[in-house]
Amino acid sequence: MSQPPVLEAADLPADAVEVGRIADAWGVKGWFKVLPYSSAPEALFASKTWFLQPAERGGKSFFVGTVQLPIRQARSHSDAIVAWARGVDDRDAAEALRGARVFVPRESFPATQEDEYYWVDLIGLTVVNREGVNLGVVRELLATGPQTTLVLGYEHEGKPQQRMIPFVSAYVDKVDLAGRCITVDWQPDY
Repeated sequence: MSQPPVLEAADLPADAVEVGRIADAWGVKGWFKVLPYSSAPEALFASKTWFLQPAERGGKSFFVGTVQLPIRQARSHSDAIVAWARGVDDRDAAEALRGARVFVPRESFPATQEDEYYWVDLIGLTVVNREGVNLGVVRELLATGPQTTLVLGYEHEGKPQQRMIPFVSAYVDKVDLAGRCITVDWQPDY
């Protein structure tokens, strides 16, 4: 049995975004399977260095903190990404990475088109309606088939609540990333 890969400790870049996790080894030559958090994982292909952190829960990791992983190749395969990195040269080394969380610098993300947004940029934005009523803060987004849904967190009578709004042009008037606000055609009692 070979040794786990030797990975260099690194500082997580200030603009790092978690984009997936390593699922398992793929083949016998050190390739591994990555489950991306996005259906368009271009940032994984664009970045030549990934940053890994151990799984948040469960799983055992041979490293602590943040390490950098120099990527040789990454490509799409079925519903996942397969990748090969320097220092990961056999199946055992690839299996040692199982469960690791994958981060890439935000600067590695391809530029978006007009009216296109990365989910990570929407999380934390305040959502208000046309009348200026605060409807909550985007906590997460859900892919619900043909559309994406904003999941907002807010308080009502001191208790945490959740509100869902389809992220489609029929309801979303404006996304102001600089102003950290989304304006929608939605009422609090919907």
